[in-house]
Amino acid sequence: MIRDWLLPEHGLSPVARETFGAWCVFYALFLIYAATNATGFLFIDYANLMFHEAGHVEFSWAGYYTRILGGTLGELIVPLVCLLIFLRRGETTAVAFSAFWTFENFLYIAAYMADARRSALPLVGGDESDWTILFSHWGVLGFDTRIAAIVRGLGWVGMLASIGWLWWRFLISQDLPATGSSWKLEARG
Repeated sequence: MIRDWLLPEHGLSPVARETFGAWCVFYALFLIYAATNATGFLFIDYANLMFHEAGHVEFSWAGYYTRILGGTLGELIVPLVCLLIFLRRGETTAVAFSAFWTFENFLYIAAYMADARRSALPLVGGDESDWTILFSHWGVLGFDTRIAAIVRGLGWVGMLASIGWLWWRFLISQDLPATGSSWKLEARG
């Protein structure tokens, strides 16, 4: 039922060899950049920061701690909404990128989680980071770096899984006839 609503009638689009190659170059360069970046803030995080700050406003109706958490929710909801829109439209590479973008946010979130006790990273407004406030409220401030390591790991696994899914979609696309027609997500017999 949900699958019928999420996927377009024609299924997901095939992935052309040239398109796949270009995305592989992009992902490889981005992963190298992310792995070698020591600041915890990547160029894509400028966009994520805008969605983060908007999330505080969007969740302000739900109380203080939800508003604080709303920043993180905002930066995760936006790429997830993009993912659902592109999934509904059947745009395979855009789905993969939106999933990748969602999980890339985990790196940014983890950097601020790990800084909850130190409070050394720059903040947009206020003296305490969202994660200092939230971890203190939840009584887990002493575990900030451990929680951050788990979140960072999930981010890396998710980004690699997104690339793996695109690779899988590319491999399946290679079995298509040269007509360029789309195919359904269901397994072929």
